[in-house]
Amino acid sequence: MSIRPIKLADRDAANKYGVVVVLLCLVYVATVTVDGTTALSLVMLLQLVTLWLTFSASESPKARRIAGLACLVVAALDIVGIVFGRAFDFEVSNLRIVAVASALLYLIAPYVILRHLIRRPVVDGRTILGAVAIYLMMGMMFAFSYRAISLYQTTPAFFGDAGVGTNADFLFFSFITLTTTGYGDLVPATNPGQSIAVLEAIVGQLFLVTALAKIVNAWRMPGLGDSGDDSAST
Repeated sequence: MSIRPIKLADRDAANKYGVVVVLLCLVYVATVTVDGTTALSLVMLLQLVTLWLTFSASESPKARRIAGLACLVVAALDIVGIVFGRAFDFEVSNLRIVAVASALLYLIAPYVILRHLIRRPVVDGRTILGAVAIYLMMGMMFAFSYRAISLYQTTPAFFGDAGVGTNADFLFFSFITLTTTGYGDLVPATNPGQSIAVLEAIVGQLFLVTALAKIVNAWRMPGLGDSGDDSAST
């Protein structure tokens, strides 16, 4: 029987999830606060920092390289949009790029976190933070998906009589749907928005009643038979 030593890099990677959660909250606040192409493009750069930190927590060098290249490409497109958007009158196109790129990156990032958490042999506070990060990213992913649809779907407006919606509206609607609260003040007028909203509600419920509930149930407090660090493998 051999004992694998705990790598400091693995421990540091796991500790990043707390920072990721904080940055996701900042991205949420910034997105619902600012408006305009340039401001949203700057928010996109903040999102890339958050997502890169998420990808860097992965134990796979290949995943880090691919994620890093993707973030660099999106950042380059974003900067081009900031610099030339007004001059060449493609602000709407830039908003579409930001929305689609954000949705795709938030779709990939939870998988990266989940893959890392599954490979960890213990469930502790860092695992909980990782699960919270996944949940927040799912809400962000669906929000930017709705935003992208609204930019391509001109008739009818995404929310019908309520209009095309703002970033604040999409984030609010997404997290309300994810938690299946359903106030009903904002409702997609047609497909594909309606079908995606149904999918989000199902995913949100499944995550809460399966993954998150199981993680919380298996959480071991440090000092109660487990040190809380990555344990050795045979």
